[in-house]
Amino acid sequence: MEKIAITTGDPNGIGTEITIKALNELNLAEDKIVLISNKKILSCYGKLNKNYEIIEVPYDIENIKPGEVTKEAGEFSFLSLKTVCKLKPKAIVTAPVAKNAMHLAGHIFNGQTEVLQKYLAHDRQLAEMLFVANDFRVLLLTRHCPLKDIYLTKEIVVTKIQNLVETFKKQFHIQNPKFALCGFNPHAGENGILGREETDILIPAVEELKRLGVNITMPLPSDTLFIKAGQNYLKENHQEFDCYIANYHDQGLIPIKTIAGEKTVNMTIGLDIIRTSPGHGTAFDIAGKNIANPNGMIEAIKAVL
Repeated sequence: MEKIAITTGDPNGIGTEITIKALNELNLAEDKIVLISNKKILSCYGKLNKNYEIIEVPYDIENIKPGEVTKEAGEFSFLSLKTVCKLKPKAIVTAPVAKNAMHLAGHIFNGQTEVLQKYLAHDRQLAEMLFVANDFRVLLLTRHCPLKDIYLTKEIVVTKIQNLVETFKKQFHIQNPKFALCGFNPHAGENGILGREETDILIPAVEELKRLGVNITMPLPSDTLFIKAGQNYLKENHQEFDCYIANYHDQGLIPIKTIAGEKTVNMTIGLDIIRTSPGHGTAFDIAGKNIANPNGMIEAIKAVL
């Protein structure tokens, strides 16, 4: 399928509202978009200006309960993702879902990325989370897991960064990307004084990557590394590095979301199909009030046009 497929996310969150608002503002041709949703849900949250193709996922209107976490909404979110994977579209854009709602429905995944990996990956492919705001890009070496459970090895780091190189060649048309690697510990470990992850894992990984021709720094203190990245973004200057590689979720997401805000796009890489999503969640507190800002969804769609 040559269309961009869009899922509208949790029917009790802001996903449907921001999808409708984003499509109406972008005014894309009808043959570019297919929606994986439900007409009753769409009608509840707004009206599309164009007659885009809609692939229906069953849902009863009495189960539309803005702001609530429900088993029914979790089942709809999961089935929407499973359906979009079967389509094999040009690209996938997903509105936010609630992990706890999917868990209530019996689908135990840490996020949409993991669902997409289950149904799209082949030949040992690994989905990765890359956050993008113009040329400010941040890769996460680990995703949604408790801080105490973060697990990295030299082999994991090397594999993930090799995959990142291939993505830059195919998606961003950058043949020799320049990467900055964040230290795991404060001050990048201070030569082992503040932790051994740099000396035992990250530095050996960098040495191996350099032997393979990858342009990457040794582990650098993440706080000072992101200061310059933020300044460059705000001044609309080109970034010194094509991608900043963070070891865990908040290390990478706090800087880019603080600086770029709603312009931040969550991009799933490493699979045959690129997927994007707004950098925010379901926003249950404002669901159904018609006040949700669609800019994140607009950026997510624009990223795959």
